[in-house]
Amino acid sequence: MLISTIFAKRKLAMGLMVVTLLALLLAPQFLSGRSMVTLLTILMYVILTLSWTMFSGPTRLVSLATAALFGMGVYTSAAFEGALPLPVIVAIGALLSLVLALLIGVLTLRLRGVYFILFTFGVSALVRNVVQYWEARVSLTVGRHVPGLPNETLYYYAVAIFALTILAAFLLRDTSLGMALAGIGDNEDAAAHIGIDVTRAKVFTFAGSAIFMGAIGAVMASRFRYIEPAIAFNPLISFLPVLMAIFGGVTRLWGPILGAVIFTLLQHFLITEYPYVYLLIFGLTLIAVIAYLPGGLAEISERNYYKLKGKYLFRKFWLTMKYREWRDRREWRDI
Repeated sequence: MLISTIFAKRKLAMGLMVVTLLALLLAPQFLSGRSMVTLLTILMYVILTLSWTMFSGPTRLVSLATAALFGMGVYTSAAFEGALPLPVIVAIGALLSLVLALLIGVLTLRLRGVYFILFTFGVSALVRNVVQYWEARVSLTVGRHVPGLPNETLYYYAVAIFALTILAAFLLRDTSLGMALAGIGDNEDAAAHIGIDVTRAKVFTFAGSAIFMGAIGAVMASRFRYIEPAIAFNPLISFLPVLMAIFGGVTRLWGPILGAVIFTLLQHFLITEYPYVYLLIFGLTLIAVIAYLPGGLAEISERNYYKLKGKYLFRKFWLTMKYREWRDRREWRDI
C-alpha cells in the first residue's frame, strides 16, 4: 500500500510538471512583450530558488553564494558573446559555476551555522571585488556590452533550464544522496556516525545545484545588455532566493516555486508603483513573512488541507451513521 501510494503521488507530480512545462511553452503565443519580460524574470528567480533549495533545503545550511555562482554565468556570457553560440556559452557558464562551487564547497562546507553563512557571503563579495579589480586594472573596462537576443529566444532557453532544474530537484529527493542530505540536516554528527560521507555529499550537491545558477546567468546576460560587477554580482541575488524559499516553504517542491513567483511579482509591483520606498516596503514585508510564516505557504496549505480533510471525513462519517440509523428505523417499522 505504501509503495503504491508513493508511486501515485509521483505520477501526479510528474503530470503537474508536464502540464506546467506545456503551459510555459505555449505562453509566448498569448502574452505581450512586456509580460514576456516579466515571465522571464520570474523564471530566473524560480531557477535560482529551486537550485538553492536543492542544497540548503534538506541540509538547513543557508548559502549566500548564489550571487557569485549566478554572476559567473553572466560574465561568461559577456566574455564569449558573439564568438560562440549561446548553447555553448550556457554550457561553459554552467561548468565554470560548477568549478567555482566546488572550490567554495571545499573551503566552506566543513563549517556550520552562522560561520557558513558569513563565509559564503564573504566569498561572494570576494569574487565580485576580484572581477571588479580585473576589469579596472587588467582589462581596463568599466563595463561590458552584450549583444541582445530576442526575449522569446531567451525565454525558451530559460524554460529548458527550468525543466532540467525541477527534474533534478524532483529526482534528488528519492535518491540515496537526497536521503543522506536529509539526515545531515536532522543531525550531522549522527549522519557521519552511521557512515555517511558528510563532506562529499554536501560538496557534490552544492556544486551540482550551481550548474543551473550559472546556466541561467549566462542566459540573462543577453537580457541585461550591459554588464558590470555590481549588476552581475548583486548581493540581492544572494538574499532573495533564500527569502523566496522560506516564504514558499522548503518542505515541498512547489513551495519555492510559489514563493519565487509571488515575490518576483511583488518586487516588480513595488519598483513600479513605489520606487523611492521600494526597499523599505520590501524589507517590512520580508520581516512580516519571517515572523508570521516560519514554515512557509507549503506548511500552512498542508495544515489547512488536513484540517479540511478531517472535517470532511468527520462529516461523511456522521452522515453515514445518520443514514444507517434512519434505515434501521425504517426496517423496524416495516416489521
